[in-house]
Amino acid sequence: MNEVVTMRHFLGLLLGVVVTAVLLVGAGWASQDVLRGMAGAANAATGTVDPVRDTKALIGLGAMLAAGLILGLVVAGRVSPLATFVPSMVLLAWTVIYVLDVTRALGLAPTDPSMNPMIVQAGKGMRQLLGTGVFAMLGIALFIPVLMPSRWAGRQRDLEEDYEEETSEPAGGGYY
Repeated sequence: MNEVVTMRHFLGLLLGVVVTAVLLVGAGWASQDVLRGMAGAANAATGTVDPVRDTKALIGLGAMLAAGLILGLVVAGRVSPLATFVPSMVLLAWTVIYVLDVTRALGLAPTDPSMNPMIVQAGKGMRQLLGTGVFAMLGIALFIPVLMPSRWAGRQRDLEEDYEEETSEPAGGGYY
């Protein structure tokens, strides 16, 4: 039983690393395309967003929706709280660094022009999400499941054993 709990939390830790990457890189990259599409729409004469004509904005919006879906499944799902603890600590720690030293915090985002342009785009998006407080908000929302004791305990497998004990015959015999 203890091995099952250990494996559950180890898988939760791995899932937390994946969720952290999705939130930082995926949402950072997608936010740049979405914002570029919104800025282009604001400059247009009509002032409306037409994702059919701007497929990059549509792809960015889809990536943001996918990141939100993953975030929602991890927060609401019955997984180890480490799956939410890891990304919450990364996001909150980065926010604290931003509050204490803006230059150092912004320097952590990959924005070197010698890198792949998609990584640079993700880094610029990370800077923006950090500066607007979105990462702080997500960090707090991801930390809430960690505080719930029921998330640390595994599923109750004893219910099956209790049911079998209630339906078994009494010690003194039975109807037969």
